[in-house]
Amino acid sequence: MIEANTGKFWQGTLALVLGSIMVFANVYVTQPLLPMIASEFAISPLQASASFTITTLTLGVSLLFYGPISDALGRKGIMMMTLVGVTVTTFCLSQVNSYESLLLLRAVQGFFLAGLPAIAVAYLGDEYTPEALVVAVGLYISGNTLGGIGGRLVGGFVGEWLGYSAAFFVMSIVSLSCLLAFYWLLPASQHFTPKPLKLGHVLTNMGGHLSNPRLLTCYFIGGLSFLIFINQYSYVTFLLEAAPYHLSAKYVGLLFLTYLAGTFGSALSGKLAKRWGQAPIMVLGSCIFMLGSLVTLGETLWSIILGLLINSFGFFLCHSTTSGMVSRLAKQAKASASSLYLLFYYVGASVGGFYLDPFWQLWGWSGVIAASWLVLGVVVLAGLSLIWRNSVCHENLVKL
Repeated sequence: MIEANTGKFWQGTLALVLGSIMVFANVYVTQPLLPMIASEFAISPLQASASFTITTLTLGVSLLFYGPISDALGRKGIMMMTLVGVTVTTFCLSQVNSYESLLLLRAVQGFFLAGLPAIAVAYLGDEYTPEALVVAVGLYISGNTLGGIGGRLVGGFVGEWLGYSAAFFVMSIVSLSCLLAFYWLLPASQHFTPKPLKLGHVLTNMGGHLSNPRLLTCYFIGGLSFLIFINQYSYVTFLLEAAPYHLSAKYVGLLFLTYLAGTFGSALSGKLAKRWGQAPIMVLGSCIFMLGSLVTLGETLWSIILGLLINSFGFFLCHSTTSGMVSRLAKQAKASASSLYLLFYYVGASVGGFYLDPFWQLWGWSGVIAASWLVLGVVVLAGLSLIWRNSVCHENLVKL
């Protein structure tokens, strides 16, 4: 097994961090390009947003496929295959000249993008000691944030300078570099034990998770929160491109640096949950998210930036805590429980544009915030129901 702070530890961890950066950079590269895509193909904001949400949809659904397959066939080979697929589809995206081709390739890309997130932690569990695993997972997840920010910066700066096709071409070069480094750095699996693929067993486990009221509530909290969070960022690009802001793509890309507040929120979530419990921190994060959404209604650019910083902190505080609670509540088949959480999470991102668009069309940004409050109010109520359920479970245990 790979010990912490050894050469192989840093080699393997760096490979997975680079793979994570590559995956999430490709997921989010289109967000600052949405106004440009809408203008290029003469389509609505909702249609342009579909170039992002179709990817998160196919990514979310595909997560359920890769986990069981990797249990049977191995980890590194499947991760390599999917990263090759990501690189090829990104290059093909730089060559498209129709909206339909763009949408189709982004859907295919989502299928490949799911491979590494679905398998990476399982690989670490196979090959790393428990002490090394804790450190490596934290570093790996940091790659998610860095990739999301990096992809948006590439999309914004390169897109404004050379156009959306060039942004995809540059991202394909970045992806190829990460792919080669991943192949060279990641140690071959030494402790993987194949398990027979039993579809019935997989479905039974998932059915058990979905019939657990507390787990199901966590799934809805994650999905509904991300539905609002990620799609607010999509519509704010259209808000800031128009009068009176007139921000270009590169400055819209810089706006996503507000995600760094979420990094702080994620890091703080564990300490707060240990002190006050996970469900109360989920409610707290959602309330902070609601507050930040209100702040964005200020008429200045700085109030929008401040609101997005608050949103990011609140959302990631809630998301990190909810994800941790899923792992704690699942007594068996924890990997499938986490995969279901991510399925709800990314499906939420995919349908959010359809939910927010009528409000955007009728009332602009204030309509988006009103719609956000409706959903986040439901999230807060769901979190309060978890607090009540947890107290009931605790009382029953005490009686026993």
